[in-house]
Amino acid sequence: MAHPQWLAPVVPAVEAIVALFHPHVEAVVYDVDTDTVVAIWNPVSGRRPGDASLLEPELITAGAMYGPYAKVDVRGRTWTSVSVPLPSHNALLCLNFDRTVLDTAVSALTTFAAAVEPRPPALFERDWREEINLLVDGWCRAAQLPRRAMNAAQRRELVAHLDGKGVFGVRHSARHVATALGVSRATVYGLLKACRASFDGE
Repeated sequence: MAHPQWLAPVVPAVEAIVALFHPHVEAVVYDVDTDTVVAIWNPVSGRRPGDASLLEPELITAGAMYGPYAKVDVRGRTWTSVSVPLPSHNALLCLNFDRTVLDTAVSALTTFAAAVEPRPPALFERDWREEINLLVDGWCRAAQLPRRAMNAAQRRELVAHLDGKGVFGVRHSARHVATALGVSRATVYGLLKACRASFDGE
C-alpha cells in the first residue's frame, strides 16, 4: 500500500498494532484538509482510500486523543475506537477494535457460569466457612475493594461487619477470617478487639 510521505513515521507502529490484534483492529488515517481517507489497514468496514472522511475539521485539536468511545456498524457489530491527530500533518488516525467476539464470549461465559437456582439451605446451613466466604466477598464487592488491597481501617470495618453477623461466635472462625483476608489470626483478634472497644465507648 502506497502512503503519503508525511505518513511514513507512523506506519510501522500502525502496522504493528494491526498485526498484533489481527483480525480485530482496523486502522484508518483521514486527511482533514482534503476530507478523505488516505490510508487504511485491515479494511473490515469496507472503506477505501479516497472515500470521504466525513469529519468535522474544527473538532481536530493537536495533541488531543478522542476515546475510547463506542460505535455500532450497519451490521450490528460493536466497536471500541480511539482517534488521535498526527503531528506531521493535519490528519487523524483512528483505531477501531471489533469487540463482537469479546462480547459474545463474555455473554456465553456469564450464562455458563451464572447460578441458576438459590443455594440449597440443607447443604450450607451448617457450613460456617462458606457463610464467612460469602460475607467477605459480598462486603468487598459492595465496597469495590479487593481484599488483598484493604488498609487497616477497611479491614477493621469488615471485621465489624462480620462481628455484627455473629461470625465470631463460632469456634475457629477467626482463623478462617484471617485466611480469607490474608492476615494473621492475631491481626483479626486485634481488629475485633478494637471494633468492640469502639462500640462499647459509643
